[in-house]
Amino acid sequence: MSKQVVIVGGGVIGLLTALNLAADVDQVVVCDQGEVGRESSWAGGGIVSPLYPWRYSPAVTALAHWSQDFYPQLGERLFASTGIDPQVHTTGLYWLDLDDEAEALAWAAREQRPLSAVDISAAYDAVPVLGPGYRRAIYMAGVANVRNPRLVKSLKAALLALPNVTLREHCQISGFLHEGGRVAGVHTEQGVLAADEVVLSAGAWSGDLLQTLGLRLPVEPVKGQMILFKCAEDFLPSMVLAKGRYAIPRRDGHILVGSTLEHAGYDKTPTGDALESLKASAVELLPALADAEVVGHWAGLRPGSPEGIPYIGAVPGHAGLWLNCGHYRNGLVLAPASCQLFSDLLLGRAPIIDPAPYAPEGRLG
Repeated sequence: MSKQVVIVGGGVIGLLTALNLAADVDQVVVCDQGEVGRESSWAGGGIVSPLYPWRYSPAVTALAHWSQDFYPQLGERLFASTGIDPQVHTTGLYWLDLDDEAEALAWAAREQRPLSAVDISAAYDAVPVLGPGYRRAIYMAGVANVRNPRLVKSLKAALLALPNVTLREHCQISGFLHEGGRVAGVHTEQGVLAADEVVLSAGAWSGDLLQTLGLRLPVEPVKGQMILFKCAEDFLPSMVLAKGRYAIPRRDGHILVGSTLEHAGYDKTPTGDALESLKASAVELLPALADAEVVGHWAGLRPGSPEGIPYIGAVPGHAGLWLNCGHYRNGLVLAPASCQLFSDLLLGRAPIIDPAPYAPEGRLG
């Protein structure tokens, strides 16, 4: 297909969109206001599941299931082509003392997902470092986590190896170029970038850019803070989640604990209060972390959206402009499916799933 595509935003959604389109269009340019992959895609935990999948709509579930099945081969493909391993690490996930355990189990039966109640003694046998006092557990086998900073590094490397893809970092977009009744590019600090199609995948900043067209996209920044411990490689064999906080083991013994949910605008400053709160949660969940070194503490901005349902598709009334944004807490989880669905729509192929729930039409103000 003879097309020039400009993608605004170089997080995992923008980068994977570019990778999916590159084989079928003439030229792809990815613009990011900073370094690609350094915002929420870098800052998140990388669990390849919504934290509480049964609490989401079927629209989120459909994307999540497709992505979960696809992630292992995506990781292998990127590792083979770039030498950078995204480390898709399958550990399973334990939820402890859930208030809505019955709903979770009913959802699993309905969706045919491998989630079941387990005796609490079995959870303690499987995760001996678990803190005392938990009474109930459910477990889903096969849940993986991806080492998201390495995922975006491998995506960047894969794109840099393609002759028809250009990454423009530190490239601020101020608005959209209109010609002949359609969006025909973007205005940047370095001049105009012309395009046949413009894709807005700018995470928490997507709403601000659409405002320049008089459109209201209900996507807003939601701050999340995380801490990172360094432990022995075999310290934590499975992901665990209780009281809204989770611990994620990486293959090399790093343990991620998160996260906060804060409405603080675009402020990404890590705070002492959050650090103490996360430490307390970490030690309650895994008491041995009291003696572990905190090797990192940071904050990122999620692209908050109503019900966490992303916007994927063409913007009505603005030919040439597309959205792939608003994934809220599940950008890394939903990225493979979202970007495949998006590519199907832009290229006119049969979509992998029903695109109707994600269509911007009727959802913009």
